[in-house]
Amino acid sequence: MFSALSSVASSALQDTFGVDDVEVGWERPQDSAHGDIATPVCLQVAKAAGKNPREIAEALSSKIQEHESVLKTEVAGPGYINVWLTTAALLEALEVTQSSCTKKEPNGQKPVVVEYSGPNIAKPLGIHHILSTVVGQAIANIFEHQGYETVKVNHIGDWGTQFGKLFVAYKLWGQKPVEQHSIDDLLDLYVRFHDEAEQNDSLEDQARAAFAKLEQGDTEMKEFWQSSVDISMRELLAMYERLHVDITYQHAESLYEDMMAPIIEKGKADGVFIEGKEGALITEFPEETNMPPAIVLKADGATIYHTRDLATIRYRKDTFDPQSVYHVVDIAQQLYFQQLIAMGNMLWEDLPHWEHIIIGRMRFAEKGMSTRKGNIVRLEHVLDEAVDRAKGIIEDHGEKIQTDDVAALAEMMGVGSVAYGVLSQNRRMDMVFDWGKFLSFEGNSAPYIQYTHARARSVVSKAGGVGEAAYDGELSEKERGLINTLLKFDRVLHEACESKMPHVLANFLFELCQSFNTFYNDEPILKSEEPVRSLRVYLTNLTADVLRSGAALLTISVPDRM
Repeated sequence: MFSALSSVASSALQDTFGVDDVEVGWERPQDSAHGDIATPVCLQVAKAAGKNPREIAEALSSKIQEHESVLKTEVAGPGYINVWLTTAALLEALEVTQSSCTKKEPNGQKPVVVEYSGPNIAKPLGIHHILSTVVGQAIANIFEHQGYETVKVNHIGDWGTQFGKLFVAYKLWGQKPVEQHSIDDLLDLYVRFHDEAEQNDSLEDQARAAFAKLEQGDTEMKEFWQSSVDISMRELLAMYERLHVDITYQHAESLYEDMMAPIIEKGKADGVFIEGKEGALITEFPEETNMPPAIVLKADGATIYHTRDLATIRYRKDTFDPQSVYHVVDIAQQLYFQQLIAMGNMLWEDLPHWEHIIIGRMRFAEKGMSTRKGNIVRLEHVLDEAVDRAKGIIEDHGEKIQTDDVAALAEMMGVGSVAYGVLSQNRRMDMVFDWGKFLSFEGNSAPYIQYTHARARSVVSKAGGVGEAAYDGELSEKERGLINTLLKFDRVLHEACESKMPHVLANFLFELCQSFNTFYNDEPILKSEEPVRSLRVYLTNLTADVLRSGAALLTISVPDRM
């Protein structure tokens, strides 16, 4: 339909005003009083046509009005053309919305790699980990939904001096075999190491020596390291399952242990790595980049993050041959990734597009959630509290919330509220953790979307299913408004994918809920006469389909009954 109207407008511009090769774009007005679609093309071609935009718009509007899918047109403002479509045209366009609820066929392009979460072994997930974890998962989900082959990677920190510290702490204060330790036990040992190191400088030297032994393949260190990894991965995977996070490859830093030496040799041979002060190996960047030198290898020969991450760059290029690689990491690492990407491009000419997907930091609306030394705010504890709060809300609402399984609904609401609370905010900005907003039934929240979905499913169930929406009568204002909101879904998915901004989709779902609830409150659905009844049930069912599809992309589950 849009292509047909664009063709009419393009031909009219050429025939009447001599303007060739114009791409006529359409947008959906924020206010339905301004039509179903609109175009600013007359403003864009006025200079080339040598005419006033409104004069062009008047002529173009008349031509567009003649098309069979158009109900009426009007010229607005300095030269916009607002278009109202026929009922048949709008309902036909909804077929695209319905198809957008399912994953597109593979587009045949090279894959995209999305790296996210990135926790450290031997430490529990803190609440701050949810940022990269759910933002990255949502971005990967949207890519997959849009037909991209998507490689989801978790770059797990299982290497580095922290294992030397943990090993020293275990040897000094461990009271049982390492395999009998919990993640909390390992954290306690790590925290104690840092407390004791403030009084005993030699502990840091012992930790560096222990890690050096691990890099050299010491048997005892390897066994301790493997046990620590096993303990951590059990808890990590359980938490991912709870969050609906599905990462294909759990690639730990240790995977790249044998890949670093050839890269270091190449870097030295190519002059990318040079000797810095005190014998460390560094990379210096062009003055115009304003980046300080980056250390690649410590003076004692120990590897660091840059060393291992250069190996990941080479590994992912050689293994997946992707078109793009996206690192979902907070803004504090911006300089680090600028240096890393620059070094990669200095070393190799065949790299794909490499991008740091920036996420902001987390702030807390409640002071009691601030992090204190040695006392991180555990993600598990936050989710448990969210579920407990959701149970309280369910109980407070009494019969207004109906469920056969309070525990399951509370889990869905609680976990969903935390994940959606993050994803509904612009990832580039600092994100505010606010219980009141996250668990609200009225604002842009998971419970509001979950409740609206359940309400729509209930209507469809009472209607006995969905039939054909064979309707060609006049649409009410609320019907037309809901249809136009639904018609945004395909474009919103494209925009969220292109921008890697999940909040674009979240904001659309909130808008759809508002549009549907306005329609639901003002228009009788089940009590209306045919064929209006069938039309309204169809719109209700499509609303539920879009909410379920969109929420799933944002890692949120929605109930059929609530």
